Order: sequence, then C-alpha cells, then structure tokens
Amino acid sequence: MPLTARRPTHWSWRTLLPWALVILPLLIGTPALRWQAERELEAQSHSAALQVLQQAERILDHLSTAARALLPLVGQPCERASLALRAEVTRNAFVRSTVLFDQERVYCTSLLGGYDEAVDVDDYTEGTLWLMDGNSVTPGHPLMIYRMGEARRGVLVTVDGEHLLTFLRLYGEDLALQIRVGEHWLGADGQVHAGTPPTPAHALAKLASTRYPISTQAGFKENLSLVFMLSHYPALFALLLGIGLLAGSACRWQIRRASSSRAELERALQADEFIPYLQPVVRSGDYHWAGVEVLMRWQHPREGLVRPDLFIPYAEHSGQIVAMTRALMERTARSLAPFAALLDDGFHIAFNITADHCRNLALLDDCAQFLAQFPPGRVALTLELTERKLIEPDAATLELFAKLHDMGVMIALDDFGTGQSSLNYLHQFNIDYLKIDRSFVAMIGGEALSLHILDSIIELCEKLGLGIVAEGVETPEQRDYLARHEVEYQQGYLFARPMPVADFLTALAARPGPPALSARTPPEIIRD
Repeated sequence: MPLTARRPTHWSWRTLLPWALVILPLLIGTPALRWQAERELEAQSHSAALQVLQQAERILDHLSTAARALLPLVGQPCERASLALRAEVTRNAFVRSTVLFDQERVYCTSLLGGYDEAVDVDDYTEGTLWLMDGNSVTPGHPLMIYRMGEARRGVLVTVDGEHLLTFLRLYGEDLALQIRVGEHWLGADGQVHAGTPPTPAHALAKLASTRYPISTQAGFKENLSLVFMLSHYPALFALLLGIGLLAGSACRWQIRRASSSRAELERALQADEFIPYLQPVVRSGDYHWAGVEVLMRWQHPREGLVRPDLFIPYAEHSGQIVAMTRALMERTARSLAPFAALLDDGFHIAFNITADHCRNLALLDDCAQFLAQFPPGRVALTLELTERKLIEPDAATLELFAKLHDMGVMIALDDFGTGQSSLNYLHQFNIDYLKIDRSFVAMIGGEALSLHILDSIIELCEKLGLGIVAEGVETPEQRDYLARHEVEYQQGYLFARPMPVADFLTALAARPGPPALSARTPPEIIRD
C-alpha cells in the first residue's frame, strides 16, 4: 500500500514496545539463569566441603590404623616400643609422629625416644582429636593429633597440617574452606584459629563426619552468580538476546506496517483522495440506467489509482471504513446533486456498508444529509450489506435498520450466497433487495446443476417478495437468461464498467434513450 514519507519518531508505546520485547527475554531468562548459577555455586561449595571432609576422614583412617597397631605396646618400656613407633611413621605417609602415654604422661615418642610430658584429655574433642597450632618441635605449624586408648593411657598419632592445607587451597581464592575440630578451625591461610569460623557470603555448605569429631565448611567470599553466568552461559545469553532482537524487530515491523497504513489512510481521508466510481445498474426489459453502485477508489498523488482490495480490507479491519464511507457519500452528493435533473425519479444510488456502520445511529445522519442534497423523490438511497464482518442482530442494529426504512432508505444484501450468514440475514433483518453474486451469474451456460442453484436463489427471492439485482453480467446469454427469469435489475461489464463521476454524467447526458448493448465480453479491468 502507498506510504507517505517517514514521520519523526515520538516516544510512544509504539516506539517503546519493540525495545521492551528485546529486553523481555533477558528479563525473564536472567533470573532463571541466575537461579541456575546459584544452584551451581551451591553444588560446587557442597562438593568442595564433601571432598575435603572425605580426605580428612581418609587421613584419620590411616591414623586410626596406626594407633590401633601400637595400642598393645602401651606400658612397655620405650626401648622395646620405639622401633615400632618409628616403623609406623615410615610405613604411613600421613603419620608424622607416634607417641605412647601412660598415667596421663607421655613417656615414649617416635622422634625423641624417651620423653616426659603431661597429657590432658580435655584438650581432645570427644577425647579423640586435637587441632593445634604447632608444638615444641614445630611451633606455629598446624598439627592434628589423633588419640586412642583409655582415659589415662593410650596412643597419640600426629598428622602434619600440610596434608589438610593441600585440599583447603585446591579450589582457589574465591572459595573459602575450613576444617573445624571442636573450638578450633584451620583455613587456607595455614593458621589454626580459635572460635567459630567466619560465615562465607554466599553458597554456605557445612558437613560433619559421622565417624570422627571433625567438620568442614565451604562457601564463596562474595556473590559470584553474575560472574558465573557470564562466564558459563554466554551461549544462552546470546540466544536470549537473539530471541529478543527477533521479537523486537518483528514487533517494530508490524507496528510500522500497521501505524503507517493507518496514518496513510487518515492522511488520504483528510486530503479527500477517496473518490467515487459509479457502475450503472440497468432495468431488465428496456435496459435503461435505473441506478448506480458507488464504488470507492483511492486516487493516490504518487501511485495513481489504487486497487480497492489493497486498502478496503484494512480500512474495515481498522474501523476507518466508516469515516471513509461518510466522506464518499458527501463527495458523491456534491458531484451529482448539481446534475440531479439528469437523473430519473427514484434513481437508485447504492453504497456498501459493513458491520462497523451498524454499531451506532450516526449512519442515519449520513443518509439524511445525502438525501437532503437532492430534490425529494429524485434518488432512492440503498445500503448494501457486505459480509466481510458479521453483523450482529442486536437491539441497536435492528433499531437502526427500522429507522432507515422509515427514512426511505432500502437495504440490499450484497454478494448473496457467498457468505456464511446470508440466510441468517434474511431471517434477522428487513431486506429489500438481494444482489446475486457474479459467481452464480457465471454459471449461466454451464452445467444444469449450477443453473439449478441460480434458479433456486431467484425462486427464493420471488417467494420472499424481494427485489433482485444480478451482478457480473458480461454476455448477452446471461442477460437474456436473467430477463426470462424476471430478474428485475442487472449490473455488469456488458452494460457499463465502473467510471468516474464526470464520465458517468457525460454518458448520462449524451444518452437519448436506452443504451446500445455490446455483444462482446469486455476486457478485464479493476473490479470492486
């Protein structure tokens, strides 16, 4: 459809909606991706805490095995037990030192042999584990001691904290990991701290061993969900952005198409570019011009004459057809009223209307103003109902049709037989004329079954007392068949094609009598 030059963009909903559709997938998808990222971070935190705990339990299993092997030596002289103590240190990679104690006193070690030092069972969590920050040999160096035995006698097995630190530092700086034993905990900094470890900012995971009094804690120092999303889901972000761009582009195309078409029709209406083309309707018998159907054409300043099928359906869809029809009636009246003397009394002038015209009583004023332009009785105004939109038989519509009949306006049903509601309209509305669609007229001269359909329509009109207008008459055979079946009015290219008002008036003024009929079929031209 012809379009005008692009207008300046204004920040309206038509401008903002495409951008909203661009970001909508991101607005919907980003929370979902963030939720997934948080679940992934929580899973990583839990996995790290679990692996560190499992490794700590594995180390403690080695210590427990060594302690159990040495437990029978408790109470024996150090000279006899020291070799076994050193053997456990040599055989077990996780064992740093082994110690025997009796009567709450250390008396033999794998490192120093005979030794004397007090052992306080209260230093050990649940009497089993002690996480300490070094000893006299390696002060400030983390150690964990495993105790096995009775309250006053037993075995101590020590593991170097470096074995634990290796796993605490394995996951990078962003993930904080701690091992806790009682009131002491060890972090990646390699220092043993007293008290409760600091709670990570995000994705906290805490796990405790079911076999030893030890637990692990893991979490991220800050919320890294956004960083995680950008680094792990770039393809999904690109997909969401692509979907948004496609949706926004499609919306912008639709809005520009719709708004520009509406604006173009509105501009054309203001410029009075919709002009009437008149196609005569002849009376069977003398084939005198008894009326005209007014067809809307668009005289575009650049594109020339625009076909009606390019703008009429859109005008009906947008609701602009009402204003366009009103303008067409006004222009037709202005063009024909000065030459009313050329028209016979009761000259039929027909306009097409749709369901939009039937929704209020403004059509009454349009018809009254049109008839007021002509001498009383000179023209008979007919409104032809089209079926592109369903007309509901509500109270307002029935009242409108009743008042139109009181005014003398006749109602015709256009293209009868082609719509789904034709018979319903006959039942619901007070119809004066039926216009037989050109497709049924074209059946004349064809197979007998097709003619039966046409004959049935004509017979129906006779029984209902309705006037008939046959459209699309293009051959003498069709004309004569309709005349034999007493079809009152005929319309088609055999008699005249749609023409501008000036050509119609010229032809009307030049006709001394009934027009001569051409026996050939006219060439195809623009049809309404």
